[in-house]
Amino acid sequence: MPQNGPSDSAEIFDRALRRKRRDRAARRYEGFVREHMLEGIHDRLVGVKRDFRDVLDLGSFGGGFDLPGTAITRIDAGAAFAAQAGGVHADEDRHPFPEASFDLVVSIGVLDQVNDVPGALALARRALRPDGLFLGAFLGAGTLATLRSVFLKAEGERPVARFHPQIDVRAAGDLLSRAGFALPVADVDPLTVRYSSIFSLLSDLRGMAATNLLPGTPPLTRGTLARAAEGFAERADPDGKTAERFEIVYLTGWAPDESQPRPARRGSATVSLAEALRGKQ
Repeated sequence: MPQNGPSDSAEIFDRALRRKRRDRAARRYEGFVREHMLEGIHDRLVGVKRDFRDVLDLGSFGGGFDLPGTAITRIDAGAAFAAQAGGVHADEDRHPFPEASFDLVVSIGVLDQVNDVPGALALARRALRPDGLFLGAFLGAGTLATLRSVFLKAEGERPVARFHPQIDVRAAGDLLSRAGFALPVADVDPLTVRYSSIFSLLSDLRGMAATNLLPGTPPLTRGTLARAAEGFAERADPDGKTAERFEIVYLTGWAPDESQPRPARRGSATVSLAEALRGKQ
């Protein structure tokens, strides 16, 4: 079960607040971005010609990921999402599963909010059997660029840190390598959504459990929000809608096994997706 530990005060994200926000989102979940991620994960699975028996859904929300013929264990940091999915209530970087328990681990839409991403990836690697597959998707660097810009301008000379640090695709590939994955691949797929107002975007973010989790952030004032809304509207297209981007980073990695193909270049941090899957067909 999730617990506040002695080092929590030094962490990037407020774990207790994250659980609270996920429980709130579970009541009216807005899952269109995660649905897009699920499609991307399934597209990648199509290229893998092998059978999976035991799957770990790492950060399951209320469910959604399905793979016929497998037993899926689901965990979520939010108690309500875990209950909806019939899963385990646990943080992704503190989960209890023993070594070599799964053939496949998926993590869809949560790694950008995990305090210890290297630790979460290392745990996922440990939970995989040899030649097991990890697939991940999360919101990476460049996400919400418009919203960030209008809030930066709205808060003037003393802007408040309201947006999470973000992982870019190159760093994501390095994290896979550091966690011990073989044949690591990281790629990015942008998703553009057009909004009639800043309030529609903020509502979607609350429904995704994707709002600010930084500890000690001062409340948003009405004046700042009004200026941000005005700036957002000023960026609208002629039809009155403003474009916002979600940069989805996908991760692919394998638990090491002697049967795997070797990268062409020694010391390379990543190989292409085609190279990673060639030996699995």
